[in-house]
Amino acid sequence: MGRGSASLPDEPTPTTPPAAEKKPARAPKISKPKPAGGVPAGLLKAPASPASKAPTVAAAPKITKPKPAAAVPTPNATVVDASDLILGRAASHIAKRLLKGETIVVVNAEKSVVTGERHMVLDFYIANRARGSKRSGPHYPRYPDRIFRRTVRGMLPHLKTRGKVAYGRLEVFIGIPSEYSGSARQTIENARARPALRPPTSLEEISRLLGARL
Repeated sequence: MGRGSASLPDEPTPTTPPAAEKKPARAPKISKPKPAGGVPAGLLKAPASPASKAPTVAAAPKITKPKPAAAVPTPNATVVDASDLILGRAASHIAKRLLKGETIVVVNAEKSVVTGERHMVLDFYIANRARGSKRSGPHYPRYPDRIFRRTVRGMLPHLKTRGKVAYGRLEVFIGIPSEYSGSARQTIENARARPALRPPTSLEEISRLLGARL
């Protein structure tokens, strides 16, 4: 070729493409068996084992309250049954025995009676109950056992040491408590109410009139 002729670039020699690399053969897919219900086995949750549950807080030990001890009767006490006894006479007799050092337990206080005209008796206790104020007193009781104790206290020098000690040896109950059910009971013959055409007013009736719930 001459100088003026353009030189053509050498044409690339055709090359054969390299042989494609062979991919490794895939393992055959194994399908998991389906349960009878039609839900895939992978979606079913295995039952939680007891160990996998959250730890539970131990329950606090149950505290049992101790049973109250059985009531014990007062030793060397004289049990007096107040049934059909006139309140004033019985209280006077009991006050004398208390001052001598005797311990007395009165049962069936609600069955003691008060003699006199019914309306006069009721007016007397209603006036005692209404006397004074709720804040400053005097606070007159309305339950039979407390009225009985108050009557005995009025016949004792309760403001002096001798009377306070004697008053502390007195116990009065409504009915007969279980601890004294088997004890021998006495009565006061000099204080027993006599039969009359008009029966006397019992302390239970007076207490109900004053508002006691028996």
